[in-house]
Amino acid sequence: PGFRNQVDECSDELARIGARARELDVRLSTHPGQYTVLNSDDERVANLAVVELEVQAEMLDAMGLGPECVVVLHVGGGAGNKEAATDRFVRGFDRLSDAAKRRLAIENDDRTFSLLDVLPIAERIGRPVVWDILHHHCNDPKALPDREALEMALSTWRDEVTPKIHFSSQRLDLSERKVKRGRRVERAAVLPQMRAHADLIDPMSFELFLRHTATGLDFDVMLEAKGKDLALIRLREQLSARGVSLPN
Repeated sequence: PGFRNQVDECSDELARIGARARELDVRLSTHPGQYTVLNSDDERVANLAVVELEVQAEMLDAMGLGPECVVVLHVGGGAGNKEAATDRFVRGFDRLSDAAKRRLAIENDDRTFSLLDVLPIAERIGRPVVWDILHHHCNDPKALPDREALEMALSTWRDEVTPKIHFSSQRLDLSERKVKRGRRVERAAVLPQMRAHADLIDPMSFELFLRHTATGLDFDVMLEAKGKDLALIRLREQLSARGVSLPN
């Protein structure tokens, strides 16, 4: 709460950054963390989520960014049951200002709210879905083909706004756990969870995605990788080496 006025205090700086983003044709969005839970059954947590979403929207507005620049949010937890959790999310959405509502987009998650759970929520609140392919592979009870899932998510976006999705690769590297037992140190291999993001993007899976799942469709791809910009640069290099062209 002590920093609630920072957007106003930094309005000039934010306006300059927004102008620079538009000049470079960079699409910006935000993705509040796991503690921003709009459908929480804890009133304090839900109240803080409302404030957080308002601030996020104010920041994008202060930068003068277009409607393609969204605040991406997971539906949240499933306390009670999915129907009750969904109703809490919709009530939380209704508490937002019109400005914050206009910025919100919702994303399928890897545990509770699959794409088929998220789509009817998006219809109820009139906001688009950001499809996350790794989350879909982790949480897809109906075994929807990727192409079908992608088209369903893209259809939730307004015609004048280019949709976006999230693409990431599963972490595959082993780590080591050390446990001290008396004077001995025991080592054991730890397998990564399927939902864990890799540092980089698997170029072969991305190429297959472009050539098959995404062919003929128009949308933006945001990479979710621990390597950040390095992951993007490396992916471009690898795809170029295989003769795969990407738009700038």
